[in-house]
Amino acid sequence: MTPPCTRQTLLDFQPQHRTLVGIDSDGCVFPTMEAKQLQCFFPAFVEHWHLQAIAPAVRETLAFVNLYSRTRGQNRFLALLQMADLLRQRPEARRAGVALPEFPDLRRWVAAGGPLSNAALSAAVRSSGSAELAAVLRWSEAVNERIARQIRSLPPFDGAAAALDRIARDSDILCVSQTPAEALAREWRESGLDRCLFAIAGQEVGSKSEQLAFAGRGKYPPQAVLMIGDAPGDLQAAADNQALFYPILPGREPESWQRLRAEAYDRFLADAFAGAYQQALIAEFEALLPERPPWERQL
Repeated sequence: MTPPCTRQTLLDFQPQHRTLVGIDSDGCVFPTMEAKQLQCFFPAFVEHWHLQAIAPAVRETLAFVNLYSRTRGQNRFLALLQMADLLRQRPEARRAGVALPEFPDLRRWVAAGGPLSNAALSAAVRSSGSAELAAVLRWSEAVNERIARQIRSLPPFDGAAAALDRIARDSDILCVSQTPAEALAREWRESGLDRCLFAIAGQEVGSKSEQLAFAGRGKYPPQAVLMIGDAPGDLQAAADNQALFYPILPGREPESWQRLRAEAYDRFLADAFAGAYQQALIAEFEALLPERPPWERQL
């Protein structure tokens, strides 16, 4: 069983192969992203901030921010701020007289640049005494409780297991994620795919960019590091580390895993991935994720 790791675990890791592959989890290996967002994040958000009067607008806004846009897959606290900001602009909220929270304390905490995790937020609550941060922590803990209770034993996308087994023969594999470590460990263990990983890095370890850096910097040449993900944050993590990026296309996950196993991973090993091949993959990926929400594009 591969346990969740710490920052020091990654810094101390010694390569077993010539190449490193970082792989996101939610929405990439496992079809958990929509289930978590719509069954867990959405009802907890409505309940904790009393938004029942505009629930349809909340659902649409949450789906755009967390699933169907350039901010797909971002940390939950960043997403919370973006959702509140977008909802504040919507006519449904104004007509219903709903007051959306401004989250000044949360904005300051996020801007401070520390880990964006429940543990770090809990420490900030204790040190600041902020009622606002305490409310955000209760919401985040409620989300985790819903996920643990409702999201169980979802099998990986078709083709993911075979691709991971192939990659594990020639690369060190790290789970790179902003999901809490406890949920990650459970999901990878239930699928049996933790056998392919040397470590599982959750939000407690730092950003995705930091996780890749801790595991790979100074140990692999940049072109020997590949990040596999389904969100722009995964692409950014690769860019921050001068690594390569392979997208798992939202809505086309099985085909993406098949292409990775059939051609892309072999190109990576053969140093034939960078350049035009990677650029075409990224262009295809970015075309699927709009920047403007649908209610604005309809105006």
